[in-house]
Amino acid sequence: MLVEPRSGLLAAWGNALLAGLVSPDEAALAIVGEDAVHRVDGLPGEAGPVGLTLALGRLRRLGATGFRVALPVPGHPLGLSGPPDFNARALEAEEAVVAYGVAYGLVPEVTEAGPAGDLHVEVVWRVLPVREAPPADVPSLGEAERELAEALRDATAVLSRLDVAGSGPVAEAAVDAYRARAELGREVLAPGYPPRAVRVLEMAQRVGLLVSVAYENGHGGAVSASEIAARGEALRPVERVARRAQVAAYNAYVEGGEVRR
Repeated sequence: MLVEPRSGLLAAWGNALLAGLVSPDEAALAIVGEDAVHRVDGLPGEAGPVGLTLALGRLRRLGATGFRVALPVPGHPLGLSGPPDFNARALEAEEAVVAYGVAYGLVPEVTEAGPAGDLHVEVVWRVLPVREAPPADVPSLGEAERELAEALRDATAVLSRLDVAGSGPVAEAAVDAYRARAELGREVLAPGYPPRAVRVLEMAQRVGLLVSVAYENGHGGAVSASEIAARGEALRPVERVARRAQVAAYNAYVEGGEVRR
């Protein structure tokens, strides 16, 4: 969670475009980010892949009034509503966008070429039919905020007791570095999102970063099998809560079935 998932960028800036808060070119530029190019394949009425600007306009004409995010992982179909083919593709990518108001979803297929540090990244968004039903396990912003605070408190207590890397100065240094990069880079979310959504997403990213640092910096003092197992038990629910909160923040634009303008 050190960077926004591509589905988050597409949903956030697509929502801002639909609300008339940014131009098509601004939205496309923000969605592509540092990638080389994004194309959308499978749109009704199009014989092949098209650019983001055309695709977002076409989805709006088809009836799309907003976009939701799904961030599923095995055992947790977060944000999905079916059918099985779409769910399977989204699970493989671990992310997807679901249009609100029209029964289509988009799953990214990412191709990378070149050496580390000089990657050429191309993304094709596959358009697939989706089932019009409530998304799985997506909390409200209020629920997400409360869950994050509780999960972070509980996990920090467990990790500190086990002296696990990621619960002390190393983690805080990583968080500070991430914040510095974020301040110099893009804004969080897109224009028009409520402040609470921004706050929840920032907190979810921070929680996700702490979990990543804990995993990436070894076992710390947790040297016994039981202590390592306890650490895993502490981190897994925190990861789940952070992803739920991330989805809730991106989906705040269409929460309650209406795009916020």
